[in-house]
Amino acid sequence: MPILKHDAVPDGLVLETTEGRLQLTVCASRIVRIRYTVETSFSEQESLMIVPREANTSPYVIQDENDYVKLSTTELSIHIDKRTCALAYYDAGGKLLTREPNRGGKTLVPVDVVKSVFDEDALLETGQGADGLRVRAGNIKKVVDRQAYRTKLAFEWQDDEALYGLGSHEEGMFNLRGQHQYLYQQNMKAVVPVLVSTLGYGILVDSYSLMTFHDDAFGSYLSTDVDDEMDYYFIYGPELDGVVQGVRFLTGKAPMLPKWAFGYVQSKERYTSSQELIDTVREFRSRQLPIDCIVLDWKSWTGELWGQKTLDPERFPDPKKMMEELHQLDARLMVSIWPIMNPNSDNHREMAEHGGLLGNRANYDAFSEKARSLYWKQAYEGLFAHGIDAWWCDCTEPFEADWKGAVKPEPEERLRINTEEAKLYLDPAYINAYSLLHSRGIYEGQRAASDSKRVVNLTRSAYAGQHRYGTITWSGDIAANWETLRKQIPDGLNFCATGSPYWTLDIGAFFVQNKPDLWFWNGDYDAGVEDLGYRELYVRWFQYGAFLPMFRSHGTDTPREIWRFGEPGEPFYETLVFFLRLRYRLLPYIYSLAARVFREDYTLMRALPFDFRHDSGTFDIDDQFMFGSALMVCPITKPMYYDIGSTPIEGADKTRNVYLPAGSTWYDYWEHSVHQGGQTIAANAPLERIPLYVRSGSILPMGDDLQHVEDHSHEYLYIRVYAGQNGSFDYYEDENDNYSYETGSCAIMSMHWDEERRVLAIGDRQGSYPGMINQRKLIIMLFDSQVSQPPQSPTIKDVHYTGSFIEVSF
Repeated sequence: MPILKHDAVPDGLVLETTEGRLQLTVCASRIVRIRYTVETSFSEQESLMIVPREANTSPYVIQDENDYVKLSTTELSIHIDKRTCALAYYDAGGKLLTREPNRGGKTLVPVDVVKSVFDEDALLETGQGADGLRVRAGNIKKVVDRQAYRTKLAFEWQDDEALYGLGSHEEGMFNLRGQHQYLYQQNMKAVVPVLVSTLGYGILVDSYSLMTFHDDAFGSYLSTDVDDEMDYYFIYGPELDGVVQGVRFLTGKAPMLPKWAFGYVQSKERYTSSQELIDTVREFRSRQLPIDCIVLDWKSWTGELWGQKTLDPERFPDPKKMMEELHQLDARLMVSIWPIMNPNSDNHREMAEHGGLLGNRANYDAFSEKARSLYWKQAYEGLFAHGIDAWWCDCTEPFEADWKGAVKPEPEERLRINTEEAKLYLDPAYINAYSLLHSRGIYEGQRAASDSKRVVNLTRSAYAGQHRYGTITWSGDIAANWETLRKQIPDGLNFCATGSPYWTLDIGAFFVQNKPDLWFWNGDYDAGVEDLGYRELYVRWFQYGAFLPMFRSHGTDTPREIWRFGEPGEPFYETLVFFLRLRYRLLPYIYSLAARVFREDYTLMRALPFDFRHDSGTFDIDDQFMFGSALMVCPITKPMYYDIGSTPIEGADKTRNVYLPAGSTWYDYWEHSVHQGGQTIAANAPLERIPLYVRSGSILPMGDDLQHVEDHSHEYLYIRVYAGQNGSFDYYEDENDNYSYETGSCAIMSMHWDEERRVLAIGDRQGSYPGMINQRKLIIMLFDSQVSQPPQSPTIKDVHYTGSFIEVSF
């Protein structure tokens, strides 16, 4: 489509072509929005994912060259081919980042948008599946509502780049080159339409319809199913942290979660009474096992009143007293709530009276501000007013239709079944946005009701921008086998690569047993915790889970409390306890990184190219990751001791290969031995530990053993310094669970290791907050072994820190 003319407009450029209009808008020096329409004007529809912002202040230049029009900022340059309108993206130095095919890469195909009409002839069918209450409508009339477009945006990606992102899916894809993926919300599919490249750029598509990604024999492109126009953002890093910062500049900051959310969360399907919840926490306390939250799963309501947001008075006779007892035990409670409601429930009747239901007369309409407000009112009156601490918004992709039968449908059939079901009740252009709006209602409702508790919302689906509503996404109802554990690692890394920082999973998997008549209930361990093979799998899952943003056990078929996996002194029990306590010792490090997530748009769970994108050896490593700036985690994803049925494995190799990225030396966390980067080693991996490495130049603050995050029985702070290169770390503290940090109520202690001078400098404490500890005893431990020499014990120095600058020399 040749360009007919181009005109400068505020913040950018509009090009008239023979086949429509193209607009480039400079959002910042590294971010440009691109829109393409064949209509006479661009859409004025409000974005659900992009936050309003002030007009761009970054300078830019428009130049008319012989063959192309060029828009340049100080960081980025985009060339638009005059013959085809194909875009090519360059950095400020003229290096090509990516481009569309020369023939042009933007296609809009008209489609009729069909919507459902629900009248008196519509038939409702209520049923119960493994995934909860379902109400489906039949005999629905359909009408053409409007015309829209199917969009296709093609690229010519370069041979030496890797691509990540698109959310968390069950297939275990990591580098998306040579792959294809379908983007629609479903149990075990959490969609975020963001791609990031190791060449230092990202693409954010502002669409809410079904999307597909291809880099295969069918082409290299992103497509959307139903849109008014093509609308996307090109974000230049050049580091992947910079791309994430750009995503959050557009979609909003991730607020601080309360500190307790980084402790241990105990869940299972399910605790059935207030007494069982309290007794379970008491057992943790009596065994001196740390815990910060226990979870009340589905069916907390009365009888079959599915989705009612009140507790059954027989099993939970005094919710306020229950919450007081749990809080006295220094534990919080997370409660499962659902967007679907039984027609016989009070919540349903009230929602129906206010016109807040979708066409199946069961799910509330999260797209309606009025319905969202009413839903929050019900959650407040039935739960939050009693002291409930956190939400588990289950089934936030409310229209799955294929969780039945013995045979799992083919991927394309699953896409058809599930998206057709969603389109019955939702506008086809918005079937991916339900969870985003549902989360918004919870967040805005709680923020208006109270500033004393930070919003925590565990959701099963996601979308771009949802992170700004205090959400953590988990990977859905997965099954207990080693293959699933292996696939979960890249699934989580791709989710976090999109700019959505908080992801977790069901430690031990949701389904443990096998039911041949249900394709998804396909765990390997019918004997549950009695099977030593499952105990080994659970321990390895737990070790991995100790380094996730949320550390949470959950599932059905078998108990999940730590004492179900053995007795004190036995290896499975003792290993679980060790990693549980290690998680709490790492909380000074983890919570400081959580502050970076908010303050600097940081990513806590990091695919290796986030830190080592210039080492192409990291591009396809899908079973190692950085947990913050210091720790490289290498989970174990194969059995070494027991097979299914408690069958011993003879002669198994108890090591795994670990790649140590180039550019650093690496300390074995357990043995303190040091290894040169840029090589693969065989790392020891007995049951009691997983390979864990610390990058040289790291400063790693740790604490004593705790029973919960606000346990103040020990006030020592252990500062581990790993020599080899300069390093810095900002140790962060605040009140742990309110929103005063937004107005500066926090304290930061900056630390810097000077490798040449062999000095750790600790700066003046910046800021303060109520209840702050003014003086601290610091135990500084310097790890300084030379590569290939035997491991050495650290040099230890005690320091008294009162908030003023000090230097510690070694």
